Amino acid sequence: MFIERLFRKRPRIEVKNYFGGIASEWDSISREFYGPGIRDRILEHVRPEPGKIIADLGAGTGFISEGLRDSPASIIAIDISKEMLQEMQSKFQGARNIDYRVGEANHLPVKNGIVDYVLANMYLHHVEDPPRAIREIYRIINPGGRLVLTDLDSHEYRFLQEEQHDIWLGFRHSDIRDWLRAAGFNNVRVGSIQEYCCDSSTGTEKPSKLSTFLAVGEKRKP
Repeated sequence: MFIERLFRKRPRIEVKNYFGGIASEWDSISREFYGPGIRDRILEHVRPEPGKIIADLGAGTGFISEGLRDSPASIIAIDISKEMLQEMQSKFQGARNIDYRVGEANHLPVKNGIVDYVLANMYLHHVEDPPRAIREIYRIINPGGRLVLTDLDSHEYRFLQEEQHDIWLGFRHSDIRDWLRAAGFNNVRVGSIQEYCCDSSTGTEKPSKLSTFLAVGEKRKP
């Protein structure tokens, strides 16, 4: 596979510590990376009706959940960093439809087959084993439920691995498509969107403009 991972001894721990350390600053930091257009593109694929359960993976301080907190749906916000979730909970005081849970990509703290939508923005490039993480997502979705994820296209900006603890240098669409289908998803669609992530290295003034994709898959009904 063309996609590339920077091998470290404990990448999961590094990611957890990194995000825990910047939780109080994440809202201002992330605004430099991407705008609400990405959230809008994700929510185009969601119908947050009464009785629906939506899982926001890698919820951080609530970028995606912010667009759902006034909806009648129930939200399960999951993140590897308890500090991130604490910031989110403080920000969304009074929101009664959000359940905050600390969890990891390979062991999501959710029962089998109860979630109607799983939403994951810039989540996959921070997990050690993307195909396994996708299979775990499939486990928690109910038949007929939907996964919607956005992430970075394959790129060559290695400073993101060193400075922001990205584990993967983005992804090829064909790999995402193959992983979703192998996990059991059907009606799989993967394509570029006109939204970009922007960042620059601490060692250079030249900014990077990274293209993004959106992927959708549905769990088969019996």
